[in-house]
Formats: sequence, C-alpha cells, structure tokens
Amino acid sequence: MSRDRPTLLDPARLCRKQRALRAQDRASICREEPAVIRALTRGANLALRECQFQFRHRRWNCSAARRSLRKVLLRDTREAGFLNAVAAAGMSWAVAEACGRGRVACPCQRPPGDWAWAGCGDNLEVGEARSKPFLLEAPRGGGADVRASALRHNYEAGRIAVRRHIRRVCKCHGMSGSCTLQSCWRKLPSFRTVGAELKARFDGASKVTAGNDGSGFVPVGGPSLKPPGPSDLVYLEDSPNYCEPDRRAGSLGTRHRLCNHSSAGVEGCDLLCCGRGYQTSRMPEKVHCQCRFHWCCEVVCSTCTRVKLISRCL
Repeated sequence: MSRDRPTLLDPARLCRKQRALRAQDRASICREEPAVIRALTRGANLALRECQFQFRHRRWNCSAARRSLRKVLLRDTREAGFLNAVAAAGMSWAVAEACGRGRVACPCQRPPGDWAWAGCGDNLEVGEARSKPFLLEAPRGGGADVRASALRHNYEAGRIAVRRHIRRVCKCHGMSGSCTLQSCWRKLPSFRTVGAELKARFDGASKVTAGNDGSGFVPVGGPSLKPPGPSDLVYLEDSPNYCEPDRRAGSLGTRHRLCNHSSAGVEGCDLLCCGRGYQTSRMPEKVHCQCRFHWCCEVVCSTCTRVKLISRCL
C-alpha cells in the first residue's frame, strides 16, 4: 500500500506554496482554520480510497503509484472527470462531518419546521464553502473556456452527489415513546453511497465540446443528444485503453494484475488482460472448517487446507 499513498489533492501542501495563497479566502483558511485544513486533507484521502474501491476491478484502478494520478488529471478524460468530482465530494463531505462533530467551528443549522431542533447537524453548506477555494483550477492552454466549464461542472456534480443524499434524522422523546418532542438533525450519507453514485455517473458520462458561442459546452454527437444535467459527469477527450504502460497518459498497464478467470465481466481475465492471456497458479491456504457449536457457548473449528487458484495477467 505504500506505493498508493494519497496524492489526489493535499490541501495542506497547497497552504505551503506561496503561489497558492493568491486567493484571499484560501489564505485566510490556511492561516486561521487549521482544523479545516485537516478535514480537507482527510476528505481528499477519503476520495482517493473511494476511487480505488470503485475501480478496483477495472483496467484503470485509480492507483497513485508513480504519480500516475497527476498525469490523468492533466487530461480531460472520463477518468479525470470522476477524480475531480469525487475530490470535490470528499472534501465538502469531510468538512461538513467535522462541523457536525464540533471539530470545525461553524454555525448550527436550524431548518424550518414544526419539530424541535437539538444539537448541530452536518453542515454541508459550510463544507462546500470551505472546500471550493482549494479545488484546482483548470490548466491553461487551448480550449481554456470549455476546459474550465467542464472542470467546474464535474466539481459541482460531486457536491450534488453528497447534497442529494443528505437526510433528516429524528429521535422521539416523551412518555412511553409518545414522541411529543423530537430532536432532529441533518445527517450525511455514507461516502460509499456518494462513491457509488459518482461511479454510475462515470459509466454514463457525456463527451462534450465547446459551444458555438464560445461559452459552455454541448454534447458530442449532435443536437439530438440530451445535454448533460448538473449531476452528470462530462469529459472532452477519449481515454486510453489502459492496457499498456503510458507515462504521459498516467496508464500503468494491466500486466501482473490479479484477474478472475471464471468471470466474463470487467474483472475477468479476458477483458482485464487485454487479450494477452493470463497465468493461473495454485496456492494453498488454511481455512476454518468442520465448525461445531458446543453448549454453552463456544464454536470449535478445525483447520483445513484448500487450494486456491490465483490468476494474473501476462
């Protein structure tokens, strides 16, 4: 795991770079709110781990080895779109959670309603406001307007994935559970829920190009295609196949990757190994077996050895 240390985005590192402090709101947070910086860094790391979970069976598996993620983020592919969205989601989620747990100073939200309010919920508005200054700007170069529009769109899609799943949680108080009084608060979804939604958005992402008026973007394929909505992911260029190493594209290739020889899906050896073939070896492993329940109250198992088949791409 040491080769996959989080490198998606390190807000603390941004605070150490003088160029990054040109944004006044970012400089203020770096100087006055160290707890927010800790939460942002946790959120960026959380986003990377979620990316690696969602893509663990794909040719591109979100590995951070050999700075590959930095190369991916320099292009405007579908994978970069997901990375930007999940980073925005993770950072806003982490600050909102820290706010709700009192680790970050923030106002207590009191939504309207006839029910009683007790305690502070997860303040997503604060999470979004504190994280926005630390999201990377679009790289300069050709097509800067459409690239910036796509980047901002994917950032917002990530925040929407958190926003749409936040819910109100209430607890009843009163004699015999009569619920004459309720204490309610806002609760964030699990980040796994957010990651799963963004992965679904990745699968249905829209390729876009610059609009005729020079602002915004339109879907590639003509006006008959439905324009991407605010929660959809967008990208500007096709991805490499990630079968072979390509330093410029951030591809590590799939050689020596574990694959499932009995699956026809994306994790199967035929697809994951890109037609190069695979090698299967037999590996003995010790497992619990012949487990019996003894009264009372103990489960006693024997130890058995079974052979496990391990397949790796050539």
